[in-house]
Amino acid sequence: MQLERVGPYLWQIPRDERRGMRVPGLIVADERLIASIRTDASLEQVANGATLPGIVRAALAMPDIHQGYGLPVGGVVATDASHGAISPGAIGFDINCGVRLVKSHFDAGDVAARMEALVDALYATIPTGVGSRGPLALDARMLDEVMARGAAWAVERGYGVPDDLERIESGGCLDGADPGKVSERARERGRRQLGTLGSGNHFLEVQVVETIEDPATADALGVRQGQVMVMIHTGSRGLGHQVCTDFLDVAGRALRRYGITVPDRQLACAPADSPEARDYLGAMRAAANFAFANRQLLTHWTRDVFARVLGADTRDLAVVYDVAHNIAKVEDHVVDGVVRRLTVHRKGATRAFPGQPVIVPGDMGRYSYLLVGTEAAMRETFGSTCHGAGRLLSRTAAVKAARGRRVDLELRERGVVARATGRDALAEEMPEAYKDVKDVVDVVHRFGISLRVARLRPLGVIKG
Repeated sequence: MQLERVGPYLWQIPRDERRGMRVPGLIVADERLIASIRTDASLEQVANGATLPGIVRAALAMPDIHQGYGLPVGGVVATDASHGAISPGAIGFDINCGVRLVKSHFDAGDVAARMEALVDALYATIPTGVGSRGPLALDARMLDEVMARGAAWAVERGYGVPDDLERIESGGCLDGADPGKVSERARERGRRQLGTLGSGNHFLEVQVVETIEDPATADALGVRQGQVMVMIHTGSRGLGHQVCTDFLDVAGRALRRYGITVPDRQLACAPADSPEARDYLGAMRAAANFAFANRQLLTHWTRDVFARVLGADTRDLAVVYDVAHNIAKVEDHVVDGVVRRLTVHRKGATRAFPGQPVIVPGDMGRYSYLLVGTEAAMRETFGSTCHGAGRLLSRTAAVKAARGRRVDLELRERGVVARATGRDALAEEMPEAYKDVKDVVDVVHRFGISLRVARLRPLGVIKG
């Protein structure tokens, strides 16, 4: 794959590198990360993304990219909202897999003696693992309301406070959701999964603010050094996965109907003004709202645990922000000096509008970051930035590398109390399975598309 360096932190796949490319590919990375990126098929997937009908400016990739389904995880493509294409594979299976950061009034020293009890209580309260079931059984009407209203549905029923909604991307609800386009199979998968963490890279971490790098922004967000925080990473669970599965099949059939050719069927798509695309977007937004409600419930139960174990007032745990990954948003962006309405597909990438908090989790043994979006992101990446560290090892390779080891004890030596469901849950997600998130964050900071505010160190983690 031909790759040209076009800036200190920017690399280009020329438009003529592959037949069918409508725009170049642009990768945000430094020399060290680009060497890692070259080891899998993610660059080929960026080039494939550049063939989507109606794509604007470039197919983009963040420094945490790695090979995914269709588009690499960490990919961003923007298509004309009226005349471009919509691709479920460029959004991903775990629709609105996102991250929420919650701040407490505690210092790390206040909770050190109770950390084990706190993690045990969180693990006992919050359902984790593959196929985990929550305490709420939603009937058809309630599930429709969740998919239509998002986090507001939960807040209106006492699972949070109205101020929470002010600190969630899109207010915790995407307009245009159409629960009627969500299949019965997807509904059945989601009916008992609201308020569950799930498995894989999903987690809930108790963290401490280790360093502050932008005091003014940190102060505006109510974040200070030594403060105990909670980071929640999960999405739409089986409901969103099934929505993607269903519409990949629909998009695959649409290719011939609309005379569209793509180099990889995993990027099957349909014209934005087609019934297939409208139906998918309605279902995708419904799944995204389910995910916003899911993180809202987990926040509520986290507040209850802090109250029970530490004697905290539940109002003392406030949302800093909640950001979405694996989502498509219709947004206005300036392209060649003209404002255009675009559908921005962010797959494993985070919105980074000016002044907006950006939450970038690392691995459970090192650190995570709180950043803030910039005007440069609007110019360079359609208001987008990285979403995490990015995997180095597949889950299978990580389990193999961890054979004979006690990852839980290794984490304890680092000062992290870990609880997980499943024999291999910690092995799959061990720190060595991921790039160092510091390297990823350094690149987006220096490139200017999101700036460091604070670094957070894990104290306790629960995983599925």
